[in-house]
Parts: sequence; C-alpha cells; structure tokens
Amino acid sequence: MTCKEKILSEDYIDLINYFILPQGRVEGNDDVFCYIPVNERFLSIYYSRAVLPPLEVSSYYYRYIPRLYGLMQPFAPEALDRNFDIQPLVKSGITLIQREPLSLTGRDVVLGFVDTGIDYRNPVFRRADGSTRILAIWDQSVQTGTPPDGYFYGSEYTREQINEALQAEDPLELVPSVDEIGHGTAMASAAAGSALNGGLDFLGAAPDADIVVVKLKQAKQFLRDYYMTPDDVPAYETNDIMLGIKYISSYRIPFEKPSVICLGVGSSFGEHSGSSSLSQYISSVGSEINQAVIVAAGNEGNSAHHFSGHIDAGQSIRVEMMVSENTRGFLLELWGRIPDFYSVTVRSPGGEMVPPVSGRLGQSVQYTFVYEKTKVLLDYQTIESESGNEVAVMRFEAPSPGLWTVIITREGGDGPGNVDMWLPLRQFVDGRVEFLQPTPETTITAPGFAQPPVTVSAYNSRNNSFYINSGQGFSSEGGIKPDIAAPGVDISIVSGTVQGKAVVGTSTGTSLSAALAAGAAAQFMQWAVVEHNSPYVGGVALRNYFLRGAGRDSAYSYPNRQWGYGRLDMEGVFNWIAGLPAQ
Repeated sequence: MTCKEKILSEDYIDLINYFILPQGRVEGNDDVFCYIPVNERFLSIYYSRAVLPPLEVSSYYYRYIPRLYGLMQPFAPEALDRNFDIQPLVKSGITLIQREPLSLTGRDVVLGFVDTGIDYRNPVFRRADGSTRILAIWDQSVQTGTPPDGYFYGSEYTREQINEALQAEDPLELVPSVDEIGHGTAMASAAAGSALNGGLDFLGAAPDADIVVVKLKQAKQFLRDYYMTPDDVPAYETNDIMLGIKYISSYRIPFEKPSVICLGVGSSFGEHSGSSSLSQYISSVGSEINQAVIVAAGNEGNSAHHFSGHIDAGQSIRVEMMVSENTRGFLLELWGRIPDFYSVTVRSPGGEMVPPVSGRLGQSVQYTFVYEKTKVLLDYQTIESESGNEVAVMRFEAPSPGLWTVIITREGGDGPGNVDMWLPLRQFVDGRVEFLQPTPETTITAPGFAQPPVTVSAYNSRNNSFYINSGQGFSSEGGIKPDIAAPGVDISIVSGTVQGKAVVGTSTGTSLSAALAAGAAAQFMQWAVVEHNSPYVGGVALRNYFLRGAGRDSAYSYPNRQWGYGRLDMEGVFNWIAGLPAQ
C-alpha cells in the first residue's frame, strides 16, 4: 500500500508520535506503517490496526489515542439576507485603524484557517478586479488532485488554478473544493472579507489579507465509533489539524509576509492545562517570529459538561449525571492531581454498581450490567505521560436513561485533593448527558490552554454582556486563559451566494470572536512586520500588545475567568504604543 492509501484506509490508525523514526521508512514501503513529519518533535504516523491492540488507555497510553475535535457549535446562520452590521468592528477599534493614517487592512499578511473549507467563488474573497485573494486551498477531503509536496493526501489548489476556475463556466470542474457546512466560510468572511460596495454591503477585519485555507477531512469511522460520535456531526482528527497548521505556516516569509493562523475547532477532553500534542505544537508555532495563532475558547461554558470537586484524604464524593433517552453512549474523563490517587465505582439508575476500580495498577475493567443492558469500561492510567497526573476514561455504551452516579474515593496522597471530570462536546453526544452540579469554569476547549497562542472568549458588543455559552478559564493548573474577549454575538458573516452576489447573514459563537481577533492580529502584523515598525514581533509580543491595549471595566478584576485581560480594542493597542492615555 502507498502512504496515501494508508492515510485514508480504515485499516490504519492515525497516531501522533513524540519521537523521530529511522530514515528511509516514509514512502510506505513497509506494510505496517508510514508517517509524515510535523516538526522536529512530532510525527503523524499511520499504523496497521492488525498489529495493534484495541483502543484502550491502559494499552496505548492516553496521549497516543487520537482525539476528536469538533466545530465550536453545529453551524447554521441565525439569519439570512441581513444588512451588514459594522458595530462589532467599530467596538473592537478595528475600523478606526483600517482608516488613515494607519490604513491597516492586513496587506501582505497571510491569514490562515484550518476548518471546513471556503466558498472561493464568493465575491467577498475576491479583489476589485475579480481575482481571488486566496493564495491556496489544501482540501484534505478531495483525492482527485495533486496533494501538497510531502503530504501524500488531499488536493492542493493554487491561486493561479483558482483564478482560472473563476473564469470558467463551471468553476467546480477545475477546482472542486466546496464548503458544505459553511463554518470556515463564515470565519474567513468575518476575519478577512473584502470591502463590498465600499464597505457598506460587507467588510471584514482584514479585507486585504492573503488567505490560505485547509479543509479538514472527516475523522475515520473506527475513531468515531470509539468516541460514539453521531454520524451526522462533523468530527476531525488531531493529525489532520496539525498538518493543516504546518501547511499554512509554510506560507510565512520572515520579515516580508507574516502569518496568522485561526482555529475554530476544539475538544472538551484532556487535562485542560495545555499539555496535549496539539496544544504543544501550536505553542511552538505561535512562538515563532512573525507568526501568531488565534484560538476560539469554545462554546461549552453552559453545557453542564464539567464537574470540579475536592475530596479529603480517605473520603468520597458522589457525582451525578442525568442521561436522556436514546443516548447511544459517551466517554467521561476523570483527572486527579499528583501525588493523590483514587478509586472509582459507577452506580446505574437501577442501583447496580461496578465494584471499585483503583487507579493504582492502571488497569482496565469492563462491566456489563444485568438489568440495564449497559456496558461500562473503566480504563485507568496512573501517570499520564503528558501531564504526569492520573486519568480515568469511562466509556458508557448504551446507557440506560436516568440518574447515573460516579463515586470517587481518594485512596491516598497528600496533594490538593482536587478532581475534574469532563464530558464530550455537546454535539458529540446523540442525546443529552449533563452533570447535575456542573462547574462552568475551566470549560475552554483544547487547544485553548496553549501558551502563547491568543485564546478568545465571546461577548455581546451591543450591551457588553458575556456570551453565556462561551468557554471560561482558568486552566486546571491555574494558568490564565482566556487571554481576551471579542465580539461573538450576531456577527455579520457571508452565508452564501445568489446570482454572483454575497448573501449576508449573522451567526454567534466563539469561532466568530476568534475570527475577528485573527483579523485584528493581521492588522497588527501589517504594522509591525510589513511596515517594519517591529520586524521581530511574534506570537508572544502580539499577545502582550493585545493585553496592554484591552478595554477593561472597573466592575471586574483582571485577569478574569470570562474576560481574560479585557475586551479586544485595537484603538487601545495603538494608543498604548503612542503613549496616549486610555480612552
């Protein structure tokens, strides 16, 4: 099999490895595996499932099991054919610096999106002469074209090919890349939409930025089955996201063409401290010169999918979950802090109980209830290799509806006694599963706890209220996230095309707040790098400029679990640079 066939085959599992393999084994001449280097530390490896054990934490180690990422929420424009509303851009100080004397529109900055693709035919992504503003599209889901050099799968479409397609009667015959969902198109339009009719009909935050897009392919079915993710819900793998980020990063030209990478996908699993492979990778990318990464905080703040509690030595707590009818199944993660260690038991709605399973031995126990027709797998790893903490993954298959109880006992250790539990993204459960006593804090989705990428929560810019569904901080280890809040309620987006004209709609969520912040970052990169005002700037410096210029309210203390260091305010950023007093 070729490496491309392995990457696409359900018979091969996708893993992220933390070490470099011997040379000469890349091209797929070995039937067992092939791989694509991500950077000097990570490999995207595709390994035959025939020689591997079933997916269990106790067999693979937690970090090697691929994680599923979803859109921040199931995407659908909330209103179609609406008039463009510039208010969020004005509130963020973006329109002020688009005008003279600064005239910052993202010129010569690469603004990249790893998401659901882009409607390249829409006029909001074209210049005044009709040519495209898109430098390239890597569509991982289309296998009929030529993949990017060294990536083996998908199809790459260059600016020249896109421009040729735009002149054709049927552009999709030449460039068959479409955004069926619309999420990526919406983000790209908010961040980088062209000024239509002088900005009266539409205007993005960075309307002159160059655009690079990666359309993610859907996750493999065996992985969706492991997580029991509904078939009709978009889900993406760590490997494809990391390679997409690498692809966009390759368009950065230090001191000439900086790049800003925007992520609108996330996962509710992991320790929520920035230790995952994707978090570590974007930390590396976001630390490079002339490059920044902007991450959405996610929309899990009001989902009742996080529980946090304290357990005294030798004591227990009972954590209750309500499971609705027709729930296929779900995963639940429990994280404890070293040097504490715990045991877990599960009680069904009918009163049957799984005998206590201790984390001491890192064992895996499967239990089938007699009356409930439910299978529960308790899978332990005493020392998770990324964070060093204890993790238990509980897999509930065909759970009976009603009240489920997880009983956690602190067996020993003189640590803090704090435990956290997370359920999947809300859309990854085909039913309803909620903690009865949820904790809204520490609900930012991965990789939002990575440093120094800028993590953005959402607020309503029309009344300055925090968006109730937005993910909240801080990290499980106390790290400060989110970094900043940006408008994310009723944001004008491009939702389609009718007779060659852009259709404007509105949408809400942290994907849109991240998109506006990414456009603002492109504006700043133009001033700093393209115009040589601060040519060595990178993600760390950009984050600090944003935090110094942020708008803050005397009613709150900062940093804040919801607002981070305040509201995005590009006027405030340049006032701070100029030494002017805060407005």
